[in-house]
Amino acid sequence: MLRLENVTAGARIRGVAGAAVVEVVRVEWIGLEALNVVYRGADGPAEILLFRDAEPRLELLQATRAFSFDGDGESFRIASEAQRIRLAHLFDPYLAVHSSRIDPLPHQITAVYGEMLPRQPLRFLLADDPGAGKTIMAGLFIKELIIRGALERCLIVAPGSLVEQWQDELKEKFDLDFDILSREQIETSVTGNPFVERNRLIMRLDMAARSETLQAKLQAAPDWDLIICDEAHRMAASLFGTEVKYTKRYKLGQLAGGRARHLLLMTATPHSGDDAAFELFMGLLDADRFEGRPREGARKIDVSDLMRRLTKEELRKFDGAPLFPERRAYTIEYQLSDLEAQLYAAVTQYVRNEMRNLNALAGDDKRRNNVGFALQILQRRLASSPAAIYRSLRRRRERLEARLAEERVIARGGPLQKVEPLPSVLDDDEDRDLEEAGGVELEEAEQEIADRATAAQTIPELEAELVILRDLESLADRLRKSGQDTKWRELSAILDKPPIVDEATGQRRKLLIFTEPRDTLEYLAEKIRQSVGRSESLSGNIMRDYRAFAA
Repeated sequence: MLRLENVTAGARIRGVAGAAVVEVVRVEWIGLEALNVVYRGADGPAEILLFRDAEPRLELLQATRAFSFDGDGESFRIASEAQRIRLAHLFDPYLAVHSSRIDPLPHQITAVYGEMLPRQPLRFLLADDPGAGKTIMAGLFIKELIIRGALERCLIVAPGSLVEQWQDELKEKFDLDFDILSREQIETSVTGNPFVERNRLIMRLDMAARSETLQAKLQAAPDWDLIICDEAHRMAASLFGTEVKYTKRYKLGQLAGGRARHLLLMTATPHSGDDAAFELFMGLLDADRFEGRPREGARKIDVSDLMRRLTKEELRKFDGAPLFPERRAYTIEYQLSDLEAQLYAAVTQYVRNEMRNLNALAGDDKRRNNVGFALQILQRRLASSPAAIYRSLRRRRERLEARLAEERVIARGGPLQKVEPLPSVLDDDEDRDLEEAGGVELEEAEQEIADRATAAQTIPELEAELVILRDLESLADRLRKSGQDTKWRELSAILDKPPIVDEATGQRRKLLIFTEPRDTLEYLAEKIRQSVGRSESLSGNIMRDYRAFAA
């Protein structure tokens, strides 16, 4: 006799299906007097309802085995491996480092494991100097959170020129796949919201800042475990009198902070010298401490709990050696030649006169901004080289002459029409940002403004400006051909002296020369080729917003 309580899954019993022996698969009690039994016999699986009166005919042949060891070995291996990985960080605190293709530096490890991981939730500004490897630190932090099961959804907000770099480095160094959010993805999204469909995204800063629709989609999507904002200093706010001006980028930063458990801001230039603007910026991390206009006379707020900043001089290798060579800055003073001083005074007077003429453009702020910026470009080109200011003046004169000829045909002596609006490259937050452009694109945009923007509103005014431009161009050409370029003379002297020339071997060391205008780049390249006598000793390269070449 076998009581119903002893009928358990895995037992082998006779009497359930006649004299045949069956294996119990599952049992389920129905009240206290009946047991539903699912069993497996010679004819396959079956089910029966047993009552107390069936107990006398039941016979237990084999009890349930505690461990049968007849399960799927592959499934067990996968489950145990998953458990091992889930707990791996308890045995290897630097698992993300050891499972990534990187050679980390001490300051990168201390940033991730000493500053960022202990903060839960994280609200932090990583502000180490350029070259410290902030992208590496961010990748380590992302991977470490994934390993610990604390990150599923991650959004990276970066300037447009850096999104591909982010995607490549995360894949190459950490084997992390991120999609770059594009307009095509937005338009073809199945749900209409790509933030819902993808858990790892890289988004362009200005594309999101200018699109209220995209921000609405971000607001409607589930919260993110981590949002990283690169070049976060662009999410700036400013104080005018008693009024705080919040830019569109700043508002995007506020939205991001409200939609993420962890918020990491990254920039190499956190402080622009304006304490009020810096406190407003820190309000993205802690709105309670930094919200609104800073109080006058208040003591400086300690932000060491919200940020870390290491300069290049503080960055070390594991052996204690400096990561970067010692920086020694020298300023070489020189006197302008008579012809240079004459050109400098003439261009400066021209700029001042045109600045005064901007008052006549009241009500047309965009044009005022364009003209003002064009004049600033001329001043920068003047300080760069005779070739740069000469070519800028020539291009400006040619553009304005073409405009004058067009207006004479159209207006026949009537009032000069306003210059057509230029591409909006000057607005801080409204359209494109000059900082978004690369070296070539940036210079082309600047040159377009410098060539076309004018405060002249009538044909006589434009003719008068052209007279001045022709004189300035002629003077710049005389200087360019005269050889009285003092800055070049000082540079050429350096090329033949220590430390450029190795005193032990007499060989020239490699020299990097940075310049902004392409005109100066070409001018110096030609001068150096003539001085050195070998064209192969010079190579040119465009580096983001600046130009450089090695000699």
